[in-house]
Amino acid sequence: MPFSAEELSFMMKFRSGEVRLAPGEVLFHEGDESAYFYTALEGQGVRVKHLLNGERQVVNLIFPGDVVGLQASLAGGASSTAIASSPMVLCRFEKRRLHELYCSSPDRAYALTWIAAVEEHFLGETIATLGQRDATQRVAWALLKIYNRLSAVGLAQEAGDVPLPLRQRDLADAMGLSLVHTNKTLARLRPLARWENGRLWISDAEALAEIAMTDCALPPDRPLL
Repeated sequence: MPFSAEELSFMMKFRSGEVRLAPGEVLFHEGDESAYFYTALEGQGVRVKHLLNGERQVVNLIFPGDVVGLQASLAGGASSTAIASSPMVLCRFEKRRLHELYCSSPDRAYALTWIAAVEEHFLGETIATLGQRDATQRVAWALLKIYNRLSAVGLAQEAGDVPLPLRQRDLADAMGLSLVHTNKTLARLRPLARWENGRLWISDAEALAEIAMTDCALPPDRPLL
């Protein structure tokens, strides 16, 4: 839903600036209590949960259009650490003014609620993937979902590739696999999907979807915030 002139004027006042991150830079750490939440405008990142034994779990990826840090704004400290995987630009909002969004711009407030609900749905699908799909199915599912998500926000190039500046370790930690197992699985899937030099190509989405036990439909249009 496009912004009306009134909404655009309100959002320009509602936002409190931009944040720019270099690759590897942390937006916030697990446990931080932040006065802000963010929307990702450019670039990609990961949200990571660190365990007491030194291991880590990537709990979600950060793509353009995502809301970051809303949970930390509303429920105490952040449940994960947000790290930039590429140069990132994020729009910053003050959590103390969140009620103004619902009172003055209900369409944008709905957009925020919609984005949060979609993330919850995706996390539920991720749990099912970790619990019920084998390694090949997990990686096929992740590559297809990532490709479709990035395509849906207009990042697909004429050559059919999308930017994916993550590390293989990030994918491994998201899918609960070792780095070696992830590398071998990517090699097996190479006739259908190729990920190299920060770009992802998918040559046969239907075949990849069949392996992943999912569909290859693009996600619904994401509302603007």
